[in-house]
Amino acid sequence: SDTGGSVRQPTALCGIVGLKPSYGRVSRYGLVAFASSLDQIGPLGRTVADVAVLLTAIAGHDPRDSTSMHLPVPDYLSLLRGGNGQATVLPLRGVRLGVPREYFIEGMQPEVEAAVRQAIAVMRDLGAEVAEVSLPHTDYALPVYYLIAPAEASANLARYDGVRYGLRVQGEDMWDNYRATRGAGFGAEVKRRIMLGTYALSAGYYDAYYLKAQKVRTLIRADFDEAFKRVDVIVCPTSPTTAFRIGEKTDDPLQMYLSDVFTLSCNLAGLPGISLPCGFDSNGLPIGLQLLGPAFQEEAILRVAYAYEQATDWHKAKPPL
Repeated sequence: SDTGGSVRQPTALCGIVGLKPSYGRVSRYGLVAFASSLDQIGPLGRTVADVAVLLTAIAGHDPRDSTSMHLPVPDYLSLLRGGNGQATVLPLRGVRLGVPREYFIEGMQPEVEAAVRQAIAVMRDLGAEVAEVSLPHTDYALPVYYLIAPAEASANLARYDGVRYGLRVQGEDMWDNYRATRGAGFGAEVKRRIMLGTYALSAGYYDAYYLKAQKVRTLIRADFDEAFKRVDVIVCPTSPTTAFRIGEKTDDPLQMYLSDVFTLSCNLAGLPGISLPCGFDSNGLPIGLQLLGPAFQEEAILRVAYAYEQATDWHKAKPPL
């Protein structure tokens, strides 16, 4: 599931392909809800064709999920194979790609930027028209996400109380039972987010934090709407760095949250996004390329991803370890 990048980030750091569909494209029935307005199920695979097949299988309306949309589901793999331009026509001719200036930031790993820039050059050679676009409220995505997501988590995870739902750890009385259950069932990061969310929703703070965050979320979505009037697909990095060491950021949650800076906006706006490999750094660690498209236009990002994949060998390459 991808709430703020948890499909795209792992695939970028592991050198495979992962797609986060538009909100409402895939049923969330059976998913343990974290942030209900952000969560979306997405496929992971070795190639773009893999995730196209999986998306066709899992997409569509589900009467058990009121947020799933009544929209037809195309055969995504057939669309790819029918429009890959293997003959004389460049596969991306006529496709307008937008490069957001706010997604190439200070502190970004230079090898990541170089690999993504090179990928953009490849797509230009495949016939794509490349233009710079602006998503001016990008800087607010991180604080907005970390208000909305924990607030919704606080409400969703309240059901795990050891009385009505989920794990139960027996205590001496009801309150001890409640404390023991939640203490054993939730890790430190989950507890941190519940506390943040409960604070943001508490009396006297709801308007100042949660409600204001929802208003800025609308502005972030409007940025994308404006950009997609000029371009068909937005291209950018998936992660500002390659994979970090296990436990490296455990003691610094803010640094860990900053790793999601390029993926959060997609969830806040409800848009589809895909990550695919576009190179390795000097340590042999994979670098991810992210493509974002308009809502329910998964075929647009799949087409660009497939054309790039067919023109390169990063999905076949073994890391130079």
